[in-house]
Amino acid sequence: MFPGISPRDLKRMLKRMGIKVEELPDVREVNILLKDKKIVISSPQIVVMKTGEQTIYQIIGEPREEALEESREEKIEVSEEDIEFIVSQTGVSKEEARKALIKTGGDIAEAILLLQGEK
Repeated sequence: MFPGISPRDLKRMLKRMGIKVEELPDVREVNILLKDKKIVISSPQIVVMKTGEQTIYQIIGEPREEALEESREEKIEVSEEDIEFIVSQTGVSKEEARKALIKTGGDIAEAILLLQGEK
């Protein structure tokens, strides 16, 4: 981890500072999902550091990037009935209602609150 310091000494120093360090064994793969891609780290080495109420995961390995098959927005299907309902409740255009529904994952109540908050 740090050049010139043995792992044993480092672990001892961190323990004195109140940081518990342990390795997470037998991890096969780590996936990090971003808006437009996925980062995959196969056979990673993972170190877990716990300090008080926080937990820090250090991931060491060779990453590769993959494109997402479909974005979340493309998977969500909104009905015309839901759009009409939101338009009647908020007075926005159909397109704004559709975008709000997609943004909220199809949740009508959340979409209405989102649109009312934008006014």
